[in-house]
Amino acid sequence: MSTSPEEKLAGLRSEIDRIDSAMHELLIDRGRVIDRLIEVKTSQGGGSAFRPVREARMMRNLAERHRGRLPLDTVESIWRVIISTFTYIQAPYSVHVDISRGEAAIRDSARFHFGFTVPCVAHRNAADVIAAVAESSGDLGMFPLDGGPEAGAWWTRLAPPQAPKVIARLPFVERPDHPAGLPVFVISKPLVEGAARDVVLDSVTLDQWRRGLPSALREVGAEIVGSAADGMGLALLVARPGEMMSQAVRAALRSAGGADVRSVEIGAHASRFDASTLRGRAV
Repeated sequence: MSTSPEEKLAGLRSEIDRIDSAMHELLIDRGRVIDRLIEVKTSQGGGSAFRPVREARMMRNLAERHRGRLPLDTVESIWRVIISTFTYIQAPYSVHVDISRGEAAIRDSARFHFGFTVPCVAHRNAADVIAAVAESSGDLGMFPLDGGPEAGAWWTRLAPPQAPKVIARLPFVERPDHPAGLPVFVISKPLVEGAARDVVLDSVTLDQWRRGLPSALREVGAEIVGSAADGMGLALLVARPGEMMSQAVRAALRSAGGADVRSVEIGAHASRFDASTLRGRAV
């Protein structure tokens, strides 16, 4: 006896319901594991719930194994919300965002990466975001890579040892049409463990700008991410490979004529994943 189209559709919808129920049960199981994780961490004296290196590894594996019609945007956002929400359950936190370039893009990024359960707090500029994170008990901050209009050398505010530090650069999965594509840094109070160190950021000060500075850094694999005049001369934000020592950056700048070169590490982040490597798959 042949099956009618209506019966086939009913069977497929039943299969979807079964899968949805299984996914929900798995999320509940994940919550039970988090309960046990909280107990273990509490018995060990607590500690930060943020693990940027683990999160980067999870998102890289997710992108590499993805296939089929479902857009990678959707899958990435779902997993981001799962990770961020369960982190919030472990240790409640807020995300402080800089709206100096307008609210839409930065809020899209915050909601894409952290969902709606995690509170999102707006601030006028990067300096206010940094101050809010410094005064918090464990919040995150987010602002554009350049710190927003009139931010100046914002990275120098991260130089003191106990000041917040950069822990991530988002979006992690790079693609031209990313729905939350505004390039941002994420900061937190200094992490004792779990930091991703593929790329290390240094706050560098020297006497003045010289034309040969960018090429001198490129020769050793580093680059200037930001520059601004400050009261001490010139302030640079320099990104270097994690395996490179800061001395190599200072030596390269001196070779280009830089005088009185000083540097302080102000954070690090994971290398971004290039979605163009996923050719032939729906992304």
